[in-house]
Amino acid sequence: MPPANPARRRALTDAAIELLASSGVHGLTHRAVEKAADLPPGTASNYFRSREALLVAAAERVAELHHADTGRAVGRPAPLVDLLTESLFAAATTLRTRYLAIFELQLEAARRPALAQALTGLHDTASQITAGQHDRLGLTIPREKIPAMIALYGGALFTLVTAPPENVNRDLVRDLVRVIVDGCA
Repeated sequence: MPPANPARRRALTDAAIELLASSGVHGLTHRAVEKAADLPPGTASNYFRSREALLVAAAERVAELHHADTGRAVGRPAPLVDLLTESLFAAATTLRTRYLAIFELQLEAARRPALAQALTGLHDTASQITAGQHDRLGLTIPREKIPAMIALYGGALFTLVTAPPENVNRDLVRDLVRVIVDGCA
């Protein structure tokens, strides 16, 4: 086995994320990932021995990217409606590919325990960050309603990310967010 090359591993997992978004979980093969990453045949199987290992690596990369984005967003104080609007709008537009890949991975995780475990951190981190952000902003939404707010956010996220991109605009997103926040207050 060749020595580990973090840049090559990232290229493979980033290509896997793009393929998940464009072709779904069934379009994700070692060969397709190699081709998308412009790497020689056999490279992906050297890094990821099985298809499940490739799926788990893609999930871990998605989580890594998500945590980095969340960390940057947490540092900017703003009203909750504004924070959630920008978060949902970015997810449905700029980060649409990543979230399509996440949804593909979540559906596949229902049948693959190792993949489900790799995705657990996304949910746990969302809960912790949401609670911390509420404390920093002095929000009055009760702690016990945070899981409901996260679930509603997730439903809105799915609806927006899977909608035709031309149908998503900031006003629509802000209206959805107001319903979420008002419903949890």
